[in-house]
Amino acid sequence: MRYLPLTPADRQDMRKTIGVNSIDELFTDVPEAARLKSTVDLPSHQTELQVERAMSKLAGENTSASSVPFFVGAGAYKHHVPATVDHLIQRSEFLTAYTPYQPEISQGTLQTLFEFQTQVALMTGMDVANASMYDGSTACAEAVLMAGRVTKRKKAVLAGSLHPHYAETTRTSAKYLDINITSTDPDLDGLSGIADAIDDETACVVIQTPDVFGRLHDLTEISEKAHQHGALVIAVFTEAVSLGLVKSPGEMGADIAVGEGQGIGVGLNFGGPYVGLFACKNDRNFIRNLPGRLAGETVDADGRRGFVLTLSTREQHIRRDKATSNICTNSGLCALAFTIHMTLLGEKGLTTLAQLNHETACDLVDRLSGIDGVELLTDIFFNEFALRLNRPAADVVDALVDKGVLGGVPASRLYPGEGLDDILIVAATETNTQDDLAAYETALREVLS
Repeated sequence: MRYLPLTPADRQDMRKTIGVNSIDELFTDVPEAARLKSTVDLPSHQTELQVERAMSKLAGENTSASSVPFFVGAGAYKHHVPATVDHLIQRSEFLTAYTPYQPEISQGTLQTLFEFQTQVALMTGMDVANASMYDGSTACAEAVLMAGRVTKRKKAVLAGSLHPHYAETTRTSAKYLDINITSTDPDLDGLSGIADAIDDETACVVIQTPDVFGRLHDLTEISEKAHQHGALVIAVFTEAVSLGLVKSPGEMGADIAVGEGQGIGVGLNFGGPYVGLFACKNDRNFIRNLPGRLAGETVDADGRRGFVLTLSTREQHIRRDKATSNICTNSGLCALAFTIHMTLLGEKGLTTLAQLNHETACDLVDRLSGIDGVELLTDIFFNEFALRLNRPAADVVDALVDKGVLGGVPASRLYPGEGLDDILIVAATETNTQDDLAAYETALREVLS
């Protein structure tokens, strides 16, 4: 028996309420060319073996990031994940565990989250970190909402060099909370116009470092300017490995640090799931407005060490109008993978990994910047940088693919119509060998000549 809870009259009332006349109007944002005009051409039925073969054939059309020289970044980075990480997260008590609604029973999960928080706080130079977010972009959006609650203001200033996906996610979250989002223009210098946009109505300033073009920024002066106006500084990062080498957000005066933790313990995974990191200063007002949840350490009645959910501000736990986040889960398995990898690395190992990334990127810059038609635009970088080419970057990327090299992300893909067609964003990590670098140099010379 089919379960159809809504009558035609119910659907009509719903359409009237949201202001559309038909279901088709809900899909107006989908380009006409992308809409199906008929049902999908699939056989009515297939055996399990036939389906397996068909899916394997489709999968074979993909190019694995490990099968070719890979230099794509722009928010998701290819790093080596030790086999130990996958082995441990596959254990049934981790793989099948869900949100601990009866948390005191889930001591292993809570201890892992507590250690995760400790690692994130140390990496970011902050005092308090929550038990993870969905990903870096939603963490950025939640930080802006939190700043609005803390300052009681409705204006947020976003740097033009903030990853556009992070900026768009933030705008979406802020739209119906009447938060005014002001953005500077996409700028290879990164911080142009930011200081002038800060005033006494500003709740927060959002700056990414390394930014979407790979440039590193010292936020100290911006932090001082923002604090003079009573605004908070939100430092964003998309490459967590950079925190092993560069000055932390806390050291530069940031109030909140958010970003993507995928680079540690989590594979590319076709774009997700990932794990968002969120940390802030030890201010009571900050902590009370922190999204998500905090795992804390305590002792039981017998004096033994134990863990509890010290703070849980999600709408599943408290009244909806008091909740500071509607986040329904926390990418817990990815947070565990992050914690395991960080534990294997330790502080010294993270620094070594970061140095390997930077050295590889410097080596690649030396190779590519000597090619006619290539200009380096990012002079201070970690493992990602921007190049100006003598022809459209999208065309160059396509030509490099034909030569077996995934050469980066055209800036025009992130900023269509902004006049950045000749800019190519390139990332190098510890996974790139000298043979990979040589292959990229040779291929780019051939394409540009």
